[in-house]
Amino acid sequence: MADTMDFALVSPERSLVSAPMSEVQIPGAEGDLTAMPGHAPMITTLRPGLLHIKGPQGEDDYVVTGGFAEISPEGVTVLAERALHQTEMTQEILNDWVAEARKVWEDASDDNAVAHAAKLLADMVAMGTHIGLDPDHSNYVG
Repeated sequence: MADTMDFALVSPERSLVSAPMSEVQIPGAEGDLTAMPGHAPMITTLRPGLLHIKGPQGEDDYVVTGGFAEISPEGVTVLAERALHQTEMTQEILNDWVAEARKVWEDASDDNAVAHAAKLLADMVAMGTHIGLDPDHSNYVG
């Protein structure tokens, strides 16, 4: 089995990473998962969270929101609605993303949409706390 696999992280604005990796930790909508060379083929949707990569060049973290990841034995491709290197993420950006998620929640009209929007909002706030942005900053108005 190979020690690395192809990895690509792409957002609508740009390609963020295209390099060999030994491990990719993905914030899947149904739970976190780790893809490694030889992984069974699958596609998963993303939730807001931290995507952690490990390869010959070291380790790195990217903040992602929705989108999906396609995993095969040879590689992983992540197409994120939004993606930033963790060092690019600021409290202001997080606040904007949380405000957008809050608006979706407030505008939701049926129970299913309300539940989905509430989870999106909670995931956005949790992601901010996880990456060390001010957890005391009021991001959620219930």
